[in-house]
Amino acid sequence: MKLTTQAARTLPLPADKTDHIVFDDTVGGFGLRLRVGAKGITRTWLYQYDIAGATRRLTIGNVLAISADNARRAAGKLQAEVRLGHDPAARKNAARIVAAETMAAVLKTYLPIKRANLRPRSYVEVERHLLKHYRPLHGHPLRKISPASVSAHYEAIAAECGGATANNSWRSLHAFLDWCLRQNLIDRNPAIAVERRKDRKRDRVLDAREIKAVWDATSDSSDYSAVVRLLLLTGCRASEISHLRWSEIFSDRIVLPADRVKNAREHVVPLTAMMRTILDERERRPGKDFVFGRAADRPFTGWSVSKTALDARLGAKFKAWVTHDLRRTAATAMGELGISPHVIEGVLNHVSGFRHGVAGLYNLARLEGPIRHALTVWNAHVMEIVEGRVRGDRVVPLRP
Repeated sequence: MKLTTQAARTLPLPADKTDHIVFDDTVGGFGLRLRVGAKGITRTWLYQYDIAGATRRLTIGNVLAISADNARRAAGKLQAEVRLGHDPAARKNAARIVAAETMAAVLKTYLPIKRANLRPRSYVEVERHLLKHYRPLHGHPLRKISPASVSAHYEAIAAECGGATANNSWRSLHAFLDWCLRQNLIDRNPAIAVERRKDRKRDRVLDAREIKAVWDATSDSSDYSAVVRLLLLTGCRASEISHLRWSEIFSDRIVLPADRVKNAREHVVPLTAMMRTILDERERRPGKDFVFGRAADRPFTGWSVSKTALDARLGAKFKAWVTHDLRRTAATAMGELGISPHVIEGVLNHVSGFRHGVAGLYNLARLEGPIRHALTVWNAHVMEIVEGRVRGDRVVPLRP
């Protein structure tokens, strides 16, 4: 019979069946499926065909939503695809898979991998970039994310949070999409085409008056103030001090294990008298290995709030600075105090300069003696500054 809309809506289901298909006489494979459902008999148009020795069925739509003529035309198009050797069901399944592979869905696989391979602080940043700044892309299938959409969101982040945040967020997204490319989830990385702002290279170095101001403003007994002073004295990275453990502190040195430092090389920080004094003032609590932080199982947190409060104490006239500037200040000052560049690299635990390339494979000297001397000289000079014995605004006085 030729299926019509009226027949499709009234055709009865055979009494001995719960599922029955009636095929149309005009388009081969086009049919009406009658099926017992929870709310009565469901009536749907379908197209059935054979390919590669298997029978496939594709649902076209409900009888109440699609007329017989429109359903027949849809079946005719499917029939033409099959005659050309295509498999409409496979194409539909592939499209369904692509639609299910949204950014949000794939991030559930990607982020645990990054958590296992990144340092905690680095992972927090990647997570923030992908889950917060690029949240508007989460519902998009990966293959549908275009360079234009990535660029638009990059510009939105730059407008709201600044160019540095936009660039860092873009790097996290680019790395994620590169991973997706290697997993064959996408055919190209749409982040490549984004025109980015130039990264502003930081060169902020605190002078002597600013060092004294920061030291005076961190005279309280808070964890944050102790962390800031140790960062200035040691030249360490923020996370290396804020995550410091009692088990890493020995009588004359701090030993940071490889998994706690950026370059995955154990770092020894010789302790000076002032560093030792700061650490001795911290309370040791039973069951808590972290030197700083309120919770027993977590290190110091609350950087943003603490830094804002410190800036308020320093006053509006104090030139803007970030915590990492303390590391640059220490390195620059040691250079002006006559410390050799390769020793300063050792203080900073940099894998560059004399440790770079072939030289780094053979020269494995720890330079503990020179590094201890460098930190002793620098710490003594900081004390001269905070006690007012260095005049002027320079970190060190000009020498003949």
